Amino acid sequence: MKININFYLDLMMKQILTLFQFIPLFFLSQQYLTYTHNGIVRNYIYYEPSGLNDDAPLVFVAHGYSSSAQNIMNYSGFNYLALQNRFAVCYPEGTSDSWGNNFWNVGYLFTSGSNIDDVDFLNSLAQELQSTRNLSSENTFLTGMSNGAELCYLIACESSGIFKAYAPVAGTIFPNGLNNNHCNGSPTPLFEIHGINDNVTLFQGNANDQFWGPYLSIDSVINYWVNINSLNNLTIDTLPNLNNNNKYTISYKYNSLANNNEIWLYKHMDGHSWSVDDINTQNEIWEFFSKYLSIPANSDIELNSKDKKILIKRLNLLGQEVKGSYHGIVLYLYDNGTVEKKIINE
Repeated sequence: MKININFYLDLMMKQILTLFQFIPLFFLSQQYLTYTHNGIVRNYIYYEPSGLNDDAPLVFVAHGYSSSAQNIMNYSGFNYLALQNRFAVCYPEGTSDSWGNNFWNVGYLFTSGSNIDDVDFLNSLAQELQSTRNLSSENTFLTGMSNGAELCYLIACESSGIFKAYAPVAGTIFPNGLNNNHCNGSPTPLFEIHGINDNVTLFQGNANDQFWGPYLSIDSVINYWVNINSLNNLTIDTLPNLNNNNKYTISYKYNSLANNNEIWLYKHMDGHSWSVDDINTQNEIWEFFSKYLSIPANSDIELNSKDKKILIKRLNLLGQEVKGSYHGIVLYLYDNGTVEKKIINE
């Protein structure tokens, strides 16, 4: 009887991948920590995959108004993404306003009396984690939802140099939160995801908002950063409507041959939400951040000459992780869903 060894290897590979898909969900562990800034004890959640190399990237994920570090950790999917791509995640938490809601001090009308300096809080916490956790100061990024997205813009406008790129989701710029009502941003990569049906942060902006305060339209915000980065090329694409519900996402990608910075805008047809039809928000954000990674020699991140492909793990045919020298068949699992089968003789 002839045995098709490739058939059994492929079948075993599928079984291993199925198990591997769910195993990390049971082993994700995060730390609930505090950091004293300007005499105030601030809360944050920190997660790093087991065995993370020194100089790994660090991603900050900021929650929305009245939300929390726990909430955005739960729905953003960044812990699992960090496990796949070998980086650390920090979920900082805002302070409470007069109604007891967590907020970031970005220039809302009803928080105009606050002296909380959230820009310096994030900058200081980032430097603290870079130092104490041996994380990369060259690969620290910031994303956030709604109020957290507006914190992204505020920090970018103050040009701290701590964060290498930004990915605000459903946020905008509040001039009242800026020094002299003016953004003093320096060239930096930025990626906004925003819904045209957002009824909280209107795509067209609102100069007369009596609750949040005046804020800019998304088009004016994007145009500002395009000009700051001196970008003169634009590529527009309509992403596949995978759900067949006629809700399309259109991508606008600005670039220039003169520098490596890009400005992206994903304009979708949903509302004020992290989750969007047809795209995985956190994956798109990490794809954008990955364009600006400086890769150290000891990194877990592996770059393909054609595109960026990140190694998750090496497994033998029993599903055991392979570290160091090995003799036999090894499965290389990558973040883009590809698997390479190699015969190793080390």
